[in-house]
Amino acid sequence: MNEKKRAAVAMSGGVDSSATAALLVEQGYDVIGLTMQLWDHGHSCAPSPNSRTCCATEDVQDARHVAETLGIPFYVINLQEAFRQAVVEDFITTYAHGQTPNPCVRCNQILKFEILLDRARQLGAEFLATGHYARCTVDPVGHAPQLWRGADRAKDQSYFLFATTREQLQHIRFPLGDISKARTRALAARAGLHLADKRESQDVCFVPDGDYAAFFAQHAPHAITPGPIVDRDGKILGQHHGLARYTVGQRRGLGVAAPHPLYVIALDADNNRLIVGPNEALMRDELVCAQVNWIIDAPSAPFSCQARIRYAAEPQPATVTPLPDGGAQVAFAQSQRAVTPGQACVFYQEDQVLGGGWIQ
Repeated sequence: MNEKKRAAVAMSGGVDSSATAALLVEQGYDVIGLTMQLWDHGHSCAPSPNSRTCCATEDVQDARHVAETLGIPFYVINLQEAFRQAVVEDFITTYAHGQTPNPCVRCNQILKFEILLDRARQLGAEFLATGHYARCTVDPVGHAPQLWRGADRAKDQSYFLFATTREQLQHIRFPLGDISKARTRALAARAGLHLADKRESQDVCFVPDGDYAAFFAQHAPHAITPGPIVDRDGKILGQHHGLARYTVGQRRGLGVAAPHPLYVIALDADNNRLIVGPNEALMRDELVCAQVNWIIDAPSAPFSCQARIRYAAEPQPATVTPLPDGGAQVAFAQSQRAVTPGQACVFYQEDQVLGGGWIQ
């Protein structure tokens, strides 16, 4: 009798990863559940009962319960120190430099698809599956792995996966990539999982309730040092409450009276200044991104594609020019609003993810 192929599932305690585990069990795999213990909320700002983060203690308990329901082995892997160094410290440093970080990309890049994937393979798994709404296929000609947007455009999470390498994609699966969120919940209910109707996580997992002020007050008070709010000419208009509380494009909470609406157009970390201006000052025709990861053969000449500057935005027509330092220049066909340093710019050709980098 043939042995079942072993599959590891990154179980966050949410409905998507739980349904992924149930689906693989249903398909006949020898499934093991792996949950990353990333952040001890007992030593941080305590989340409220309505907090919508992932990876909290109750999420680990939910993942364990799901594993018991499915009858699969379950392991909790303590990655708190690696998470602190790779994700939390990067989050703090990025904000301190006047940029707006995206910790979910870093978590996928280093915690899930480096460390956790390695643990999964040590446990004999042929691949690590996650609950991301994205698709991975193999190029029928060159046999290289390819990354694609999820079929459910409303839930597509390919933006957060741009830093995944081709080598990693050979050992990763996204079983939910071809189905909708509604079908995922139905699958979880069919499997008898108690969290089929569980709410989705929304907040950054180590900043419960989105209370950035409390987080930085405890972990990096220098990031919330007050300073001047100035216009583009340097005229002082008021005082900000710490650059970490603001992001490019923000209008609310500035506390500045003006005859026309003002928006954050830049964070000057060197001088601790918050620079504001009119809406038109937010428009940009181009950007430069660094540390580009290519999921195709790295191009050597400019090419046309669609570029996405934030998760909530649709990809827009652009020309991407690779740079000698491993970065890329992106010129848009139409001006884009609130291009935000620290966020990712991800390149697409229709539904295929070509790569991406960090906006400078």
